[in-house]
Amino acid sequence: MGGIQKIIDGTSEACGHVAALAATILVALTAGLVLAFSLGVGSVKVQDLVLWLNAGMVMLGLGYALKHRAHVRIDVFSSRWSARTVARVEVLGIALLLLPFCAALVWFSLDYVAMSWRMGERSGSTGGLAGLYLAKTLLPAGAALLALQGIAEALRSLPVALGREAQANAGEPTA
Repeated sequence: MGGIQKIIDGTSEACGHVAALAATILVALTAGLVLAFSLGVGSVKVQDLVLWLNAGMVMLGLGYALKHRAHVRIDVFSSRWSARTVARVEVLGIALLLLPFCAALVWFSLDYVAMSWRMGERSGSTGGLAGLYLAKTLLPAGAALLALQGIAEALRSLPVALGREAQANAGEPTA
């Protein structure tokens, strides 16, 4: 299972770096738009790009955030629990909440995205960017990436949840 986790973790890391790059470009473009608007100049294409970069940043960063435990957690409860209880709640939360949510998001967005691809959908704004279907594709892709990282996290927590953490950590170098 370790190989699968490494592949998923590596994918989340790579997508997280792309999301960080999108965030950096997003900030620069937004600052440029504000300055341009203050001078009475604007660009619909740049506005579209800002929206699309925001979508990319969010959807590609979901798995990365889960991997780095940056999602909202209720530590007021888990701080009082044993490691085994925390791991059990983690596995159950992923299995009963995260994975069904991701599956539903992928399922319900597929027709939406497919229709956008068939139409060759572009921005609804006059003078906007072509290729809106690419941005819409981030919806099921981001949900799938989040689900994959959820699976990796569940696999990581499972030995602890089952009381096998000593066996799972056997052979790993100690710090």
